Amino acid sequence: MSCNLKTVPGMMSLFPARYSVDRHTDMDRIFSIHSENGSIFTLKPLDRESTPWHNITVTATEINNSKQSSHIPVFIRILDINDHAPEFAMYYETFVCENAKPGQLIQTVSVMDKDDPPRGHKFFFEPVPEFPLNPNFTIVDNKDNTAGIMTRKDGYSRSKMSTYLLPILIFDNDYPIQSSTGTLTIRVCACDNQGNMQSCSAEALVLSAGLSTGALVAILLCVIILLVLVVLFAALKKQRKKEPLIISKDDVRDNIVTYNDEGGGEEDTQAFDIGTLRNPEAREDSKLRRDVMPETIFQIRRTVPLWENIDVQDFIHRRLKENDSDPSAPPYDSLATYAYEGNDSIADSLSSLESLTADCNQDYDYLSDWGPRFKKLADMYGGDDSDRD
Repeated sequence: MSCNLKTVPGMMSLFPARYSVDRHTDMDRIFSIHSENGSIFTLKPLDRESTPWHNITVTATEINNSKQSSHIPVFIRILDINDHAPEFAMYYETFVCENAKPGQLIQTVSVMDKDDPPRGHKFFFEPVPEFPLNPNFTIVDNKDNTAGIMTRKDGYSRSKMSTYLLPILIFDNDYPIQSSTGTLTIRVCACDNQGNMQSCSAEALVLSAGLSTGALVAILLCVIILLVLVVLFAALKKQRKKEPLIISKDDVRDNIVTYNDEGGGEEDTQAFDIGTLRNPEAREDSKLRRDVMPETIFQIRRTVPLWENIDVQDFIHRRLKENDSDPSAPPYDSLATYAYEGNDSIADSLSSLESLTADCNQDYDYLSDWGPRFKKLADMYGGDDSDRD
């Protein structure tokens, strides 16, 4: 862009002055001025299309007397150069009928340019050099800054080609010449006998094949249901592959005990036998320990028959003595703890009622010294023995 520079009036005065730009009128700091001769020059590029005019204020101040100053408005007009290319004036939704005939007009296009040449706009339309001859459409320049799009063949098929792209070269007559390429999108549609468009969407092609919207929805639902069934079947199959911890009772594993119902407890384990403690008078035959299997089978030893009405403590001591003196009994890693309370003891009565039967006599004469409040109590316990009897 160019700027028309002019000399500020009065700058060649007899009194030398200093010039400056009032920044309140030039907030973007686009212009500057020479402080001595008043020449205005630009600091940033200018764009006529965005701001064709700029209004600034120049301040002139005398050098010898700074109190003497004046403010001069300056109007700057931006001159135009051809720096924008022409383009379509709007977005065109162009269609062609399937039953169109050759030479039929389907669209008229116009262009616009942001530049403002002195002689006015003049635009030209041509096919792009890469495709000078289009077999489907013809570009006709109307010589009035518009162009017409004409059909070139008889009939169009949506099944073969539903959309055509037509590039158009547009240029102006100003200097330097600016040009651009606009692409026109042309859809193939179904039309009636008068050339009125009926449908251009893909749904129309499906309907023409015999499938309705309800049929498409039903097919989509069936596909979704099949996918859900496949996912459920895969999940059930994966769950069935997980075997339980114990399949049957015959499965022998270390430290695993199977209970078919609640309860069980000591009757289901082979660790110990507590029958001896429950009935110490019962006769027992020597048995092998069932918690640890010994490597060698020792000779079964005979135990002395239990006495009748034997004390539990004596019974335990005898059993311990027999096991300690038996050389065939291995030292198994087990521990049996027995809680024995011992013989009972007779406890005396703690009742205070028996204190009346004590032989010792107590002296209650001190109650008369406690005052009138304890007089009745002193009469009851402080009298003679004959009175109390």
